[in-house]
Amino acid sequence: VVVENRAGAGGTLAAATVAKATPDGYTFLLQSNQFAVSAALHANLPYDPIRDFAGISQLGNGTVVLYVPPSLGPRTVKELIALAHAKPVLLYSSSGAGSGAHLNNEMFRYAAGIKATHVGFRSSSEAMIEVVASRVHFSVLPLGTGIAFIKDGRLIPLAAAEQRSPLIPDVPAMSEVVPNYQRSGAYGLLAPAATPRPIIHQLNSGLTRVLTMPEVQERIRALGMMPSPSTPEEFDQQIRTDYALWGRVIKQAGVKAE
Repeated sequence: VVVENRAGAGGTLAAATVAKATPDGYTFLLQSNQFAVSAALHANLPYDPIRDFAGISQLGNGTVVLYVPPSLGPRTVKELIALAHAKPVLLYSSSGAGSGAHLNNEMFRYAAGIKATHVGFRSSSEAMIEVVASRVHFSVLPLGTGIAFIKDGRLIPLAAAEQRSPLIPDVPAMSEVVPNYQRSGAYGLLAPAATPRPIIHQLNSGLTRVLTMPEVQERIRALGMMPSPSTPEEFDQQIRTDYALWGRVIKQAGVKAE
């Protein structure tokens, strides 16, 4: 397997490359929720996120966590919401306007019914450092980025989405404390739409076998993800659901492409 990192434009450069690739079972797109976010955010992409791709399998769900610095005070989501209602302005950080992190935070803000001001940075790591340094008040960011800070006490995890993580089992799922919070953190493999179905199903079978290996599952969980293989049809439906979900969040938040 040759990995080619086509970074830039919220993943749309990589997606466009795969959409136009020869559908022979040798070129794939490793996608995260940013695939659906970018598709919902940009009106004039050179591909259609639904029509131009065929799902092979979901690989896992990336866990994100609502973090606060210890100095802020809250130790529960309820306490953070109470602080937001009492304090004139709360700040939250993300990896830039229109990023998955930005929309995860906006989703929390809407579900919790609070006001907060977005401060964008170039990466999730930079956004995390702002919380650690108490320059912003909270953020919803990947577990893998923040686990070291949790362990050394420099970040307080208030809730995990989409579900509890074995890395922080005592931290409640976001759905337990903010019932209206919805999020998809699906990672998976896509192929060009015209890829023959026998190839799609052969690849799916191989991925499912690998993703059930204990050593692979252990490695995925160590990255802050939950292994979750699917059928090609289930993953196609997940992409459609994610596209609609993030489109609603973008419209609610009034987010514009930069």
